[in-house]
Amino acid sequence: PTKDCAYTVKEKINTPHGWVLHGQPAPHHTIELKVALPQPNFDELERHLYEVSDPDHQRYGQHLSKEEVEQLVAPRPASLDAVNTWLGTFGYSEDEFTRSPAKDWISLKVPVSVAEKMLDTKYHVWKHIDSGDFLVRTTSYSLPKHLHDHIELIQPTTMFGRFKPEKSTVYSATRVPSTISQDSSASISTASGISVDASCNSTITITCLQQLYNAVGFTPSAKGNSIGITGYLDQFANFQDLQSFFASERPDALNSTFKVLSVSGGQNNQSLSEAGDEANLDTQFAFGISHPISPTFFTTAGEPPFIPEEGETQADNSNDPPLAISTSYGDDEQTVPFSFAQRVCAGFAQLGARGVSLMFSSGDGGVGDGDSNPATQTCFSNDGRNITKFLPAFPASSVTFQFDFPGVY
Repeated sequence: PTKDCAYTVKEKINTPHGWVLHGQPAPHHTIELKVALPQPNFDELERHLYEVSDPDHQRYGQHLSKEEVEQLVAPRPASLDAVNTWLGTFGYSEDEFTRSPAKDWISLKVPVSVAEKMLDTKYHVWKHIDSGDFLVRTTSYSLPKHLHDHIELIQPTTMFGRFKPEKSTVYSATRVPSTISQDSSASISTASGISVDASCNSTITITCLQQLYNAVGFTPSAKGNSIGITGYLDQFANFQDLQSFFASERPDALNSTFKVLSVSGGQNNQSLSEAGDEANLDTQFAFGISHPISPTFFTTAGEPPFIPEEGETQADNSNDPPLAISTSYGDDEQTVPFSFAQRVCAGFAQLGARGVSLMFSSGDGGVGDGDSNPATQTCFSNDGRNITKFLPAFPASSVTFQFDFPGVY
């Protein structure tokens, strides 16, 4: 091969803690490669994001449209041509892969044996010790030298975060007795001077949250507002359970419901036995507190085909997404390669420029692992030094390191 066609390493990582080699995948095992092309005008998009988000700026609130954002993240024609040519050398034509609306992502299903040739790498089956989950991944992959400027990243390769369709980390909600005490005869004062029912020390209700955030008596405006909750890991939000919750916690919301949008074939099984603790917890409290704001539940799963249930719609790049979207899932930041984390942040910026606020849980145990025993705790660096270190959760940490601390990971 010529010098420009010779393969050189694109990305290499240390094996994340908690993962061990398990075996070899079958050569015909299918991988859906996601190829990210550079977004040369991202700086311009970022400028728009800050201007429309700054209350002191004259453009505050003048959000971009879906089409305007797509124009700003579109790759150069040279990148499109170079990647098309490269895929063609492995026998893949334009009708065998799909593109995102902005053409900055390409999706292509290939056997693992072909992926290994395309990326000059070797995939292995890895096992997560604690959960028993399996992933087909590599710790290093390469590309022809001339493609490094035309391809930002390719996954699944070095990404060990257990997001669906493989898996993500979620903490199960603790079940509480069906009879919830609403006794408000006793109260306690918080550090900020707010009075809260004493019962909130043992059971959290909508009333408790309204008191804690000094929002008692406040009714959100449904006009121009909308909220979305995301669900993963086959966590289904149950309509019947929601009505039971409303009957107890928010009677004025009874008989109201939420819209379901499917991502990548996600389902929302309504069998009561399939109701998810996390999905119910998230939707019931979010939609109960925000009533009467228009609510949406996004259910994400693995591979298509998608067979919608009644009332379920396949989500696309909507022209009108919910203006506030909350996610209660994540994984250790060090399981996420720097290149992927940057690209995810860029995706968040696109939504921000369109006026969408994104919220992510920081984890139930803070930046530690909740284990006080140094012999069994898992808070160690992933840089080969193996030193004790706090582990932030991704993607809750993403906005901070992308925009406030560039280059720090």
